[in-house]
Amino acid sequence: MSIFEKFETQLKAAPKTIVFTEGTDARILNAAARLLAGDILKVILLGEPGAVKAAADAAGVDVSKATVIDPATDPALPEMIDAMVALRKGKMTPEQCKDALSHGNYFGTMLVKMGKADCLLGGATYSTADTVRPALQLIKCKPGVNLVSSSFILMRGDEKLAMGDCAINLSYEDTVDKEGNVVLSGAQKLAEVAIETAHTAQIFGIDPRVAMLSFSTKGSGKGGTVALSQQATAIAKEKAPELAIDGEMQFDAAVSPEVGQLKFPGSKVAGHANTFIFPTIEAGNIGYKIAQRLGGFEAYGPILQGLNAPINDLSRGCVADEVYKMALITAALI
Repeated sequence: MSIFEKFETQLKAAPKTIVFTEGTDARILNAAARLLAGDILKVILLGEPGAVKAAADAAGVDVSKATVIDPATDPALPEMIDAMVALRKGKMTPEQCKDALSHGNYFGTMLVKMGKADCLLGGATYSTADTVRPALQLIKCKPGVNLVSSSFILMRGDEKLAMGDCAINLSYEDTVDKEGNVVLSGAQKLAEVAIETAHTAQIFGIDPRVAMLSFSTKGSGKGGTVALSQQATAIAKEKAPELAIDGEMQFDAAVSPEVGQLKFPGSKVAGHANTFIFPTIEAGNIGYKIAQRLGGFEAYGPILQGLNAPINDLSRGCVADEVYKMALITAALI
């Protein structure tokens, strides 16, 4: 049984409700029809009902079991505006909230926040920023987590890998307050990415062995992000001692048993890593795409991590099968 078949079985036993922010997109409608036909998820499609029906008819799919909500005319809109004003704590006026809620990304996120949906999948036409921003403002981070990050799950046959962060955090600079005091260091941020990516890996049946990647192995190099990876490794080990995490190490040391034990003798991760944490988004994005395009892995993500509820982003170049699988992933994160 594939991981997606396992997700299907798991979700059929305890159906969840997913909201799709782009209810007239043919790819969304194809995936929604498949979810509904299999009684895998309950589906909310956002859009004007007539337009959604016309798009479904044009796509040749049946989404009659879906709930279709038009953000512009939903009777719950006044209640949602009041709730959003309270959540934004003076940062947005009622008029600004009303305007934001006219867009599917904000409206759908508020449905999740108010418990009317369990999870959200968007981004077929929205940018990643337009999916993440409402989540940060309304869903916010779960207790004990300070930032949203992302990971990709890569599959090739029975082989599964996790990689993070490849899509969200542009840098790991220290966060300082108005007085210049460090309130969250870059190393703390990278450590959180490692821990959250390990937890995502576990959902996919991966027993995570986490390599904190660098161009240096165990102090062999200096400068760049070496110190960041070293410090993040120490913090991650302290915060999650139950996880197998080691670093800093080069990629060859992470995946080759011979090189790993030569460069990093005694490490339980070196040579056997399956969860890779990159010190910069450039390295992460390039790394997972090399694995995808040259290594023949199928890549699923970005899977957003650290939020109080599952919100996920699609590639604007996605196809219907990717939407379907990302819907399964999103609901399985609950």
